[in-house]
Amino acid sequence: MEFDSKTIFINDLDWSLALEIVVRTLIMFSCILIFLRLSGKKGVRQLSIFEVAIIIGLGSAAGDPMVNPENAIVPAALVFVTILGFYRLITWLASRSERFESILEGDPTYIIEEGQFVLIEASEQTYAKDEFFSEMRQQNIEHVGQVQTALLETNGSVSFFYYADEEVKPGLPILPKLYHKKSDLVPQAGQYACTTCGLVESIGDRHHTCPRCQHTEWVKAIHTLRRT
Repeated sequence: MEFDSKTIFINDLDWSLALEIVVRTLIMFSCILIFLRLSGKKGVRQLSIFEVAIIIGLGSAAGDPMVNPENAIVPAALVFVTILGFYRLITWLASRSERFESILEGDPTYIIEEGQFVLIEASEQTYAKDEFFSEMRQQNIEHVGQVQTALLETNGSVSFFYYADEEVKPGLPILPKLYHKKSDLVPQAGQYACTTCGLVESIGDRHHTCPRCQHTEWVKAIHTLRRT
């Protein structure tokens, strides 16, 4: 099949409409920015699932008028006004009912409690361990024993509450070079952390099953203090 670059990049574009496309795009993009400003949000990290759905709807409404001369701007603006009104109504209802807010945006999820991962069903797990470890490392956390509590907020951010230095426990290391030394064979007696749940135990056996989560992979626990 012949490669036709003109068809791919230009096709039957009428260059007399190019300026109109630019103007339409600037207008619709400005409408999106104005909507976000009116919503009161400061950044993407603050958006809930409901608000992300609204942004997708705005993008769909704004896309066609940007490039299609047959789609007028006023109907798209009407869509924006409708979505903004609906958004204001929903947020007003959420501010007056905790139950409604919980249904709409969900509840924070405990990930770590008392220096160990909270055991949850695989079907309920909403984060990847590698991604969460990366989030921890960005907060200068070296091992799970430095963290008393960690919560996954409804907007996707993670809140950490730390042990005081004198209360830090031995914990599961999250630095890649240490974590990847995990094995189901314990080379020598010592304190080891379960790589699944973070439980720390003194182990002397070469094979040991975690009494908390029933997994068998372990890595040497570390007991360093958090550097700030």
